[in-house]
Amino acid sequence: MTQGRVLIVAGSDPSGGAGIQADIKTVTVLGGYAMSAITALTAQNTQGVFGVHAVPVEFIAQQMQLCLEDIGADAIKTGMLHSAEVIHTVATNLPDGIPLVVDPVMVAKGGAPLLQAQALTALKEKLLPRATLITPNLPEAELLTARAITTKAAMITAARDLLDYGCQAVLIKGGHSEGKTLTDVLQLRGQSPILLRAKRIDTRHTHGTGCTLASAIATGLAQGMGMEEAVRRAHAYVQQAIAAAPGFGKGHGPLGHLVSI
Repeated sequence: MTQGRVLIVAGSDPSGGAGIQADIKTVTVLGGYAMSAITALTAQNTQGVFGVHAVPVEFIAQQMQLCLEDIGADAIKTGMLHSAEVIHTVATNLPDGIPLVVDPVMVAKGGAPLLQAQALTALKEKLLPRATLITPNLPEAELLTARAITTKAAMITAARDLLDYGCQAVLIKGGHSEGKTLTDVLQLRGQSPILLRAKRIDTRHTHGTGCTLASAIATGLAQGMGMEEAVRRAHAYVQQAIAAAPGFGKGHGPLGHLVSI
């Protein structure tokens, strides 16, 4: 029996490791019910993104509206929103009172830009203030704060500063940092920072980790978990899925999303 309806608004990854495909696997494995509003079709695999075909914004809005009017949602997660027009459309169609997890997808694992330059302002002004949680990795946090983040103390400061955009909580992911131990920083408004540590797993199979983590958190929130509980479960799930990666592909391969069943 599933519990927790999650609407995912994001791009499609035909190789199955990231985007909508990873999101649906994650929500399903964790016992939720996944719906999707696709914002873009990508041509990609484990070696990179080779093409992006945008979905008309009217169709994005229609997908969201039909899911919300009929089935409803207990949480919403956004991923790849590649243009200012798409961000405006999504923000306009977000209902009030439903937890919103925003994964500010800006750059693909292989380095391809997934967010147009002019969309950054729209992201800051239209979407981040609506977010229950935002989940930037270090490069994304650096873009949002316009400064380098090279230490744990700088991560904590950046997480606090990102709350100024109006979101309720910030999770800065430390996967791009150096060292054998990786640290994520969870900052809730009005509370002390929470540090989540994990041993670095020596692997190239990390495609879709950001999508997976954000969708796992959204599932927890949809199931009634508190923020810290949802983040901790999602963090543990992602570590297990990385360790269980099937080894597919010639580049950054997918996670083992089915590890928990």
